[in-house]
Amino acid sequence: WEMAKRVRRRYRGGRILDLACGHGLLAHIMLILDDSSKEAIAVDKKIPLNAGKLSSSLIETWPRLKNRIIYKQVRVEDINVFPDDIVVSAHACGALTDLIMDKAIESHARVAVLPCCHDLKKSCPGGLQGWMDKTLAIDVERAIRLRSNGYKIVTQKIPESITPKNRLLMGEYLAPD
Repeated sequence: WEMAKRVRRRYRGGRILDLACGHGLLAHIMLILDDSSKEAIAVDKKIPLNAGKLSSSLIETWPRLKNRIIYKQVRVEDINVFPDDIVVSAHACGALTDLIMDKAIESHARVAVLPCCHDLKKSCPGGLQGWMDKTLAIDVERAIRLRSNGYKIVTQKIPESITPKNRLLMGEYLAPD
């Protein structure tokens, strides 16, 4: 809920792409908080069997979600991202966060990630690990990557009482003048 609230304060409209979605809860909450998006697509290579049951329960409570959540059981690499999309991902493991960011960057879509575990072998700390914790260095490197690709970035921390993996990175592409 907290991540969706913070993302929606900044980004409205467009299609929601919840990548590495698990049960797709973030996709649902993004639509609950703001009706300016017509649909949300929840993407994972393996959608949990009870995701439909969770979705039905949420739709029963918020009927306006009906026919607006689409589950796609495909690899993140195989999804098409468009410039008006909002790409979100909560707790994508390791290098999956980097792949999700790459998908957003390729099409200049807005992006918000809340990284989870950090793969110290596959993710790049950018040589910063001498100054800071390796996992923080990886997230700093991710922020730098967004900036170097023309994005205005926003970094925030979600309260640790909600999740100890709490570094939220958001970016919006700024078209050159």
